[in-house]
Amino acid sequence: MNKLMAALVAALTLSAAPASAEKLTVLLDWFVNPDHGPLYVAQELGEFEKRGLEVEFIAPADPNDPPKLVAAKQAELAISYQPQLHLQVAEGLPLKRIATLVATPLNSLVVLEESPIRSIADLKGKKVGFSVGGFEDAMLKAMLARHGLGLDDIELINVNFSLSPSLISGQVDAVIGAFRNFELNQMDIVNRPGRAFYVEAEGVPAYDELIVVAHKDTLGDARYTAFVDAIEAGVQYMVNEPKKSWELFLKQNPDLDDELNRRAWADTLPRFALRPGALDRRRYERFAAFLVGQGMIEKALPAAGYAVELGE
Repeated sequence: MNKLMAALVAALTLSAAPASAEKLTVLLDWFVNPDHGPLYVAQELGEFEKRGLEVEFIAPADPNDPPKLVAAKQAELAISYQPQLHLQVAEGLPLKRIATLVATPLNSLVVLEESPIRSIADLKGKKVGFSVGGFEDAMLKAMLARHGLGLDDIELINVNFSLSPSLISGQVDAVIGAFRNFELNQMDIVNRPGRAFYVEAEGVPAYDELIVVAHKDTLGDARYTAFVDAIEAGVQYMVNEPKKSWELFLKQNPDLDDELNRRAWADTLPRFALRPGALDRRRYERFAAFLVGQGMIEKALPAAGYAVELGE
């Protein structure tokens, strides 16, 4: 009897032992910053581990590479942007959105607080700095059109990701592509506050800023559902425990413990998707139609051509 009980205990112990975690590589869109909060909070809470995942986050050397690497099946998932996803699908990249991190636009057109530019109409004859051509041009074109202007009415200047410095130095009168949770805080910290014109209030349809994309042929991978569920758990914790979640984020990123990132964290917190896996199909279809109207893509696909809700 004793031998039988020992055998049963041994069998139960073995069956209860956790299986080895399945590895999952996630390429970030940029260097680590508060926009990635749900990822790192979920990791520190052990939410990935609970679901049998071992997740590695990798910051890219070139921010243009992550979606291309996922499309080539050299990585499972990448953090990207909804506007770019539409363009990439139009180019033939086999990508689908499976989750949303930041559910509102962060992009904005920014001027100095002291600037005489009080309306988009005041940009006529002014210099506007940009970092990434293409989509930013399309946004600006739509914003100008609402005020009877076109791109020919302004001077576009490539400032090579130096948005705030070029504005503060007077090189340009305004910048497009400034993230309202970063550039505005950055300018305020150096006592040169800015003022933002929000793209979604100036003729650009609302869109998901940060999303998670996967190769369209791998959507049945069970790891993806587990990953999205873990992110949701991370977001719920962040909403309930904003101070503690900031401390968890800093455990892996102690070099980000400064004024700018603290402010950015607070400003980004209400913009995270509370249901990362949920899909607003109309939003994707509306934005595709917008890009067609701006001449950025030739054909608008149904939402399913760009995004999925896992498990449907």
